[in-house]
Amino acid sequence: MSEEQIRTLAFYLWEQDGSPDGRADEYWEKARRQLGLENTSQDAIRTADTANGEAAGFGDEPEETAARPLAE
Repeated sequence: MSEEQIRTLAFYLWEQDGSPDGRADEYWEKARRQLGLENTSQDAIRTADTANGEAAGFGDEPEETAARPLAE
């Protein structure tokens, strides 16, 4: 599971709840739980996702994932 997949789901959940301010961490953790990543190392996810030097911040709408399913 990549950071991009967590970010996409977190963004989707955040939008579904009306885009509340100041709750990014809450939605990140909700997405991790839904994807079954409670015990996965955050550093491992970020290392795998940023190996190519690219990383978007939470709240940035993913560019290429908007039409892709949330879970594969």
